Amino acid sequence: MASKALPMAPPAFELWCRARALTPSTCDYLSSVRGSQPVRHVTSRANNVSGAYPSRKMGVTIQFESQNPELWAIVAMDRDESVLEFFEQPDTFKIRYLDKSGKKMGGHYYTPDFLVLRHDSVCFEEWKREDDLKQLAARYPFRYQPQEDGSWRCPPAEEAVSALGLTFRVRSSAELHSTYIDNLLFLEDYFDMTLAVPVPVQTTILQRLRETPGLPLSALASDGSGVRANDVYAMVALDLIYTDLYAAPLIQHGRVRLYLNAEQARTYAHLLPTRLTSRVGSPLPEVNAPLTVNTQLLWDGRAFTLINPGDTTTTLLPEKGTPIQIPSDFFFQLLDTGVITRLRAEEDPPVSPEVDRIVDRATQDDQRQAVIRFEKVMAYLNGEKERYAGVPPRTLHRWVAHFRKAEEQFGSGYVGLLSRKASQGNREPKAPSAPRELMDTFITEQFETPRHMPAASVYRAYEQECRKRNLTALSARAFYQRIKQRATPEQTEAREGARAAYPEQPWFWEVTAQTPRHGSRPFEVAHIDHTELDIQIRSSSTGELLGKPWVTFMMDAYSRRLLAVYLTFDPPSYRSVMMVLRICVQRFERLPQSVVVDGGREFQSVYFDSLLARYRCTKKTRPWAKPHFGSVCERLFKTTNDQFIYTLLGNTQAAKRARLLTRAVDPKHHALWMLPDLYSYLCEYAYQVYDQNEHSGLGMTPKSAYLWGRKQGGEREHRRIPYDDRFLKATCPTTIKGTAIVQKGSGVKVNHFYYWNNAFRNPEVIKTAVPVRYDPFDLSTAFALVQGQWVTCRAPYLNLEGHTEKELLIATTELRRQARRDGSRADLSAERLATHMGKAVSHEESLRQRLRDLDHKKVLALIAGQSGHVQTLGSVPPPPAMPPEAVKAARKLAALSKPVDVSRLKRLGDYS
Repeated sequence: MASKALPMAPPAFELWCRARALTPSTCDYLSSVRGSQPVRHVTSRANNVSGAYPSRKMGVTIQFESQNPELWAIVAMDRDESVLEFFEQPDTFKIRYLDKSGKKMGGHYYTPDFLVLRHDSVCFEEWKREDDLKQLAARYPFRYQPQEDGSWRCPPAEEAVSALGLTFRVRSSAELHSTYIDNLLFLEDYFDMTLAVPVPVQTTILQRLRETPGLPLSALASDGSGVRANDVYAMVALDLIYTDLYAAPLIQHGRVRLYLNAEQARTYAHLLPTRLTSRVGSPLPEVNAPLTVNTQLLWDGRAFTLINPGDTTTTLLPEKGTPIQIPSDFFFQLLDTGVITRLRAEEDPPVSPEVDRIVDRATQDDQRQAVIRFEKVMAYLNGEKERYAGVPPRTLHRWVAHFRKAEEQFGSGYVGLLSRKASQGNREPKAPSAPRELMDTFITEQFETPRHMPAASVYRAYEQECRKRNLTALSARAFYQRIKQRATPEQTEAREGARAAYPEQPWFWEVTAQTPRHGSRPFEVAHIDHTELDIQIRSSSTGELLGKPWVTFMMDAYSRRLLAVYLTFDPPSYRSVMMVLRICVQRFERLPQSVVVDGGREFQSVYFDSLLARYRCTKKTRPWAKPHFGSVCERLFKTTNDQFIYTLLGNTQAAKRARLLTRAVDPKHHALWMLPDLYSYLCEYAYQVYDQNEHSGLGMTPKSAYLWGRKQGGEREHRRIPYDDRFLKATCPTTIKGTAIVQKGSGVKVNHFYYWNNAFRNPEVIKTAVPVRYDPFDLSTAFALVQGQWVTCRAPYLNLEGHTEKELLIATTELRRQARRDGSRADLSAERLATHMGKAVSHEESLRQRLRDLDHKKVLALIAGQSGHVQTLGSVPPPPAMPPEAVKAARKLAALSKPVDVSRLKRLGDYS
């Protein structure tokens, strides 16, 4: 958390304290908190997403330990004019309270979520989900207590902070409106912009709203007047026009009503319903109202009936014509963006619980068969004989009878066409209840425990207990079948733990009008992750095996488009993160609003946090051991190996079965690919082939989804980040301290070495601390901010030319190892380090790293060539020529394989 001037200057803070009549001790305490860092750093545990939000009001990043409600509370306070300042994790104090029995007093140290200073109050706040508060109140009735007005209290915390002269509030997620928070996040890019809406466009928008108050955004943006959704969003954010941010998500254009100001909106609020016709789409009656069978929908002016909201495919019936089927993910996307809306009706017919029960029990085959029957029945009722030809008359009449009966009974004829074979016959258990109940008891108390007893042992104990009670034990087959019926994630968790049960937990697809799980537009959410590719790589200089490379993906969650791909030999580090962010800006001149990462060390660095904060990106760290949170990238990694890497010579599939591995199939003997070539083909595959192939989960190509979402969500050109020297220097890492003292005649010291620039001759600069950065791919170069301008500094050691930070780490490790072996003190002077790195060619590990870095330079050159910008800021010596024997070996291997035609490779599969 970087330090910055607080919103209230010291004089303003003193006036505020006097206006609140706070005691001197309370004012001193608040001053201490305002000038201190958070007392603890938040972390992601098994079930929470933590992160850091770049607050505009506070000028620093604010930590959060959950998306809802902590992040939502931060977003709300950041825009709340009554909130002057707020501080996360402000202090730690001890609270004491009785246990559930009311007899034993216990206590522990506790840290509230926020200290909030408002115009008329100051208090500590703890934010919890409403459901969690109810559970906590049941477990700790003397700590969390509900009130009659729906609010919550924590008497132990109130008592603890009363000594400080402050108050304490428990805040619930029920106080936050999800649509309002989503809209604030949606408009976040526009709050700080200078108005870039052309004056003629502003005039057109204002004129249209004078003529038609309450005009839908969809009508304004599609009337051919040149108004874009992006223009409307900018004017809403800058308070030039008005829309109710609580009413509908801004991405759903058909539901967003625009007015000149709030007064006009209040005036027309009671008039608008009378202006709507029965054919106008409207939002669901409630935010969480589910879509059920027989729901009436409106799509592009046509009415549809929802027949089957399936897991993978959704079936819709138009007023005329045959049913259509679309991917469920694409359907939900159209629903989330307001393209499909619910048809307004005088009164929605109630849906029978029996309908939901029948549909839920039907298998995919049953639903597929019912759709076919439905088409035939509708053809029969419409007199279209050619469409139901071939169906036996008795069968057709039976289907029609079932359809009409279900329509009369449930209001949906479709459910009458679902197969009911699963419900035929006597489904009640035939065994006596006593041995069945005893069987369940043994399974619960002996099988579903961490003891991990075998099922056979539990069954033998069950048999013995039945004999003692003179009961007839159920057969072993029935016992094992019962265990299988209870094979749920809860059973696995009881036996093997939460981590083992996590892969078995179901996915929850929300069929509601809530925020889409992958964002509502491109660049709202992006995932960054790494994996080691299953392929052996050779050096392009010597032909020597260099091992397996690591790939880093940056993927747009909304469109599933790969924003950046980076390949290197180095394990995941901040350097990979730096490069993938650079590539993203190089290709799109943008960085995402939120970045989802795992708990890796490279994502928990000050460098990464500072870089995201600089460009106003929110970092979200997904829970540990929860790969579903990163499934967008995780699934793509596997598919990349399956569909691309495993088609290449040198892939390591055979090596995974070490005992069966022979020299003839050893990947190390078949390795042919070199890092620059592999990177070129991988980029072509990711940016062209995959990008333009239809994605089964989207119903369109990732590129099309990106372009469509960009138009709907706003182009946001003002967020453009030029890919230039300034950006490259901004993304270079700095030292732990961040600054260095300019020494007379030596310059600045960065990572053991001194660097010089003639700007250091200025007497005004000598002995001052200047911000410094360095190029991790060329240690001969560093940068210093001298008198407001970045200057390039050079190291006087020629041996550093072209060497990387990774080589420096290897050299320092080797010198320390030698010192321990000799029993001497490690000399890590700059001269000795540079000399050692110059001689490193004789050291196997250093040589291997040198070869890897030489190939990596070629990858950097490929990246730089995509934009015509020089990527590395230092010079690179040319690699040595490949030995003749290596050339012969490479040609021999090349003769064994055919060239890879990426255009013929299969597309990446669904990884929603």
